[in-house]
Amino acid sequence: MTRILADIPEDDIRWLDAQAAEQGKSRASLLREAVSLLREGASRRGVDPYCGMWRDRSDIGDGQGYARRIRNGDPA
Repeated sequence: MTRILADIPEDDIRWLDAQAAEQGKSRASLLREAVSLLREGASRRGVDPYCGMWRDRSDIGDGQGYARRIRNGDPA
């Protein structure tokens, strides 16, 4: 693991310390989690172009209707 040096405003440090205390974690642990979440968001951009790609299809029906049928026990 590599160490980094970063300048963070005092207000952000106080907030970060409060979050760490509330969650029972270290400041460093929260920062590592934040970087991981940021990376996950960046990798999501690879999925976004495919969201809604079936919106113009008429042969698959309505998503809400499908969910209702499943909840009511009707076959898909």
